[in-house]
Amino acid sequence: MVDNDGYPPIVLDLGTGLRFFGLEGNHPHPFNATALVSHLHWDHVQGIPFFGPLLTDESSLDLYGPVQESGSLEATVRGFLSPPYFPVGIDDLPGQLNFHEVTPGSFEVPGATVRASWVPHVGPTLGYRIDCADASIAYVSDHQQPGTGSRKVDPAVLELCEGVDLLIHDAQYDEFEFSMRSDWGHCTVAYAVEVAARCGAGTLALFHHDPSHSDTRIDELVGDATRIGERLGVHDVVGASEGLTICFDAADGTAVAGSPAATGAADLNGAAHTAPELQGSDAATASNGNGVVRSTNGSPVSSPVQTHLAHRR
Repeated sequence: MVDNDGYPPIVLDLGTGLRFFGLEGNHPHPFNATALVSHLHWDHVQGIPFFGPLLTDESSLDLYGPVQESGSLEATVRGFLSPPYFPVGIDDLPGQLNFHEVTPGSFEVPGATVRASWVPHVGPTLGYRIDCADASIAYVSDHQQPGTGSRKVDPAVLELCEGVDLLIHDAQYDEFEFSMRSDWGHCTVAYAVEVAARCGAGTLALFHHDPSHSDTRIDELVGDATRIGERLGVHDVVGASEGLTICFDAADGTAVAGSPAATGAADLNGAAHTAPELQGSDAATASNGNGVVRSTNGSPVSSPVQTHLAHRR
């Protein structure tokens, strides 16, 4: 979830972490937000009917998602949010869901310019770039690494991520796991670091952890990524985890990671909590976080742009 001071939040995907975001007690009424949905796999959309603010009158969620190969975005979402898959339909929700079909290109949302590009995965999948006044964030949650041994990166992905302050990127496998699942639509931790290096990202947040990985294993992979990053010029690598908040300094765009406690930020998924399950998958809040975001003088950071990365397995 991207918390851009003075504007409605921007939620990245709508997986199960969305429920926890909804349980936060500090949402305004009526609640309004923008949701950028990368694709319609279950782990990226299952949270919609469990999102508390949509159960209140006058609330609204503008849902942006990829044009589908067959049928409209709205019809597809309505299809799985209806009996027998779910007992309550979209029209029965007190809040309003507004659908916006997205193809590659740029569009405006309150407080930010968003750019979308196709990303290699399974089915229509978008990556997003969010440019706010004080920070730029790229969200590439599910990214198929070439299975041929090539380290090629789609030029559209590199263009999308060029020079961003924060890159949130798929990092599901180690090299051995990828050798057995090279056509499953995801990539290795090392490939994520290579993408960050080639696009010149300031901070890399490893995302979409494999659901079989323990916290210990994820910590090991973050260590591997950090060592690779030091060699390739990516000097700030973090692992997306429950509750992690990354704040950007309005003066110089630098990022500081820590717990949401210091900023009042919502604890999502991966809404990056951003809101999905990082399959892992999806939302923008992350950290196991007992740390507190601090400025260099020891006081809590006050930042107009905060990114909450949470990935719920």
